[in-house]
Amino acid sequence: MKLTRGKDTRIATGSAELPCYEVYPPHPASERPTGRIVLLQEIFGTNQHIRELADQWADEGFHVIVPDLFWRIEPGVQLGYDGEDLETARALYGKLDWDLAADDVMTCVDHARAAGGAPVFLLGFCFGGKLATICATRPGIDAAVGYYGVGIEKLGIAGDVACPIMLHFGADDKGTPPEAIAELRRQLPEGAKVFSYEGAGHGFNNWRKSAYDAPCAQRAFARSLTFLRNAAQAE
Repeated sequence: MKLTRGKDTRIATGSAELPCYEVYPPHPASERPTGRIVLLQEIFGTNQHIRELADQWADEGFHVIVPDLFWRIEPGVQLGYDGEDLETARALYGKLDWDLAADDVMTCVDHARAAGGAPVFLLGFCFGGKLATICATRPGIDAAVGYYGVGIEKLGIAGDVACPIMLHFGADDKGTPPEAIAELRRQLPEGAKVFSYEGAGHGFNNWRKSAYDAPCAQRAFARSLTFLRNAAQAE
């Protein structure tokens, strides 16, 4: 198993502390990061793949914070993708309080903002992609990127997104059929970027799953990286 290079840390939120995985760019601490990313997990917790994703973005010059969004239910969850782990993930997701999860995201956004010197972005995958879009309706976020968030078009909030946003979907993802993506494009503010990748399904960016589609993942990553770098330069 590949070793990740970040560390587990905690961020104060009210009378408790929110567990996070945090990783900095590999350049000297005196250098300004390109931006600060709050990275939002899939339903499988802050597992190996999510930590690898955080490291991937840190290698591109970003300071990355990954909140444990299940901490109020069962802290420290790191699950696989099949069998009992999949059932556990679905059960945890079913118990999630979305308002509290969004508050936890914004606690991390505020923490990142307080560090100063760089814009603050959201980057979410699966359930985290949906949550990133929800939080993008709140102030204090400079840009947001979401991957294969299911059911966003049903929330009625896409038109309230208050920052530049880019969303990625697999064209073969049954959770986001073409009509759902078309409706989302209709709802989002002018200038929002929505991409659909032919031949890709749900989870196409996760290199630890059979759904991984390397060409589509690479295109999505390149687009996301350019998008966030441009957003950082605009600040």
